[in-house]
Amino acid sequence: MKRTKPPFRADHVGSLLRPKRLLEARLKFDGDATGELRSGQGRVSQELSALEDEAIREAVSMQERVGLRSITDGEFRRRSFHQDFLLGLEGVALKYEASALNVSFHNEKGENRGRGAAFYFVDKVRHTKPINVAPFEFLRSVTSQTPKVTIPSPSLVLFFSDREFISRTAYPDLEMFYSDLAACYRKELSALAQAGCTYAQLDDTAFAMICDPRFQDAVRRSGRDPKQLIATYCDVVNDAIRDRPQKLTVAMHICRGNKEGKWMAEGSYDYAAESVFPRLNVDAFFLEYDSPRAGGFPPLKYVPPSKTVVLGLITTKSPQLEPKDFLRKRIDQASKYFPIEQMCVSTQCGFASTIMGNPLSIDEEERKLALIVDVARDTWGEA
Repeated sequence: MKRTKPPFRADHVGSLLRPKRLLEARLKFDGDATGELRSGQGRVSQELSALEDEAIREAVSMQERVGLRSITDGEFRRRSFHQDFLLGLEGVALKYEASALNVSFHNEKGENRGRGAAFYFVDKVRHTKPINVAPFEFLRSVTSQTPKVTIPSPSLVLFFSDREFISRTAYPDLEMFYSDLAACYRKELSALAQAGCTYAQLDDTAFAMICDPRFQDAVRRSGRDPKQLIATYCDVVNDAIRDRPQKLTVAMHICRGNKEGKWMAEGSYDYAAESVFPRLNVDAFFLEYDSPRAGGFPPLKYVPPSKTVVLGLITTKSPQLEPKDFLRKRIDQASKYFPIEQMCVSTQCGFASTIMGNPLSIDEEERKLALIVDVARDTWGEA
């Protein structure tokens, strides 16, 4: 039976490689490749907005050309997949400094690149205006398919915000902070739904990172219990999405970090699967499964059959195309643990979680997306 609601058989996570002209304009406006902000003139901002509009139209055309039914704006209006949303809330400040978790990105050679940004909650956190509605409305105006909006998950926010990052004056009790943060998400999702959005995705790295023994140890050294964090994060996410209308599909993308082809964590979903998959009230899970560092498929047995699993089998971290026979074999292996009727296929992550993007070309990116569609059609007879 053809899927009429997202996720679709062929889907993707969201971010796309910026065209050179857009990347150069963004770097000029923001100051440098880290995304650390500087003041920009209104003239530059108008130029940047016009370039974003043009680039989004081209990206939408490309997605539709390869046969995707889930369309994003490539996150072209953002510095990174998460910063712009959080900085759109009141009471939030961004600082580039190491947290207690000592997060960094690395590749198979062990080469490190950059560090995680810390979000400080310096006052009561409030949602005073829609953040993604205007970008959604533009996206909807330029596509005939289903537009998808991506938002950083509350669980990601909590994982990277130690107690020291949250004002004790504003929040002597952390439960108050959790409640206010969830309320911000409810307001944003409500605004999106009222604008006509039917597909939203929460992007998370927290659950996968807690599955890495290195980060479990780091969490314990910071005085926290990894298992309790998982339970708390699930509760906050559920609170954040509890009022969503039935017409709004909410998926969660769980990955191990993605920056210029590098990652933060490794390890199977086993440590969190039994708690996360049945407990989170999302409609679908986008799961990273493009390499051995993601572990095997057995954790899928904990996903309720009413939900959808989107297998992230196609890597965005390198330009090499995966053989279709290999991908079909991987889907067959996953189906031993979860019904194939409730599966879809996608990239393991976005192509440009930060503005610099991963090490492949836009043409190579398009071939990756076309591969997803081909595999979906071969497997389910539809994309």
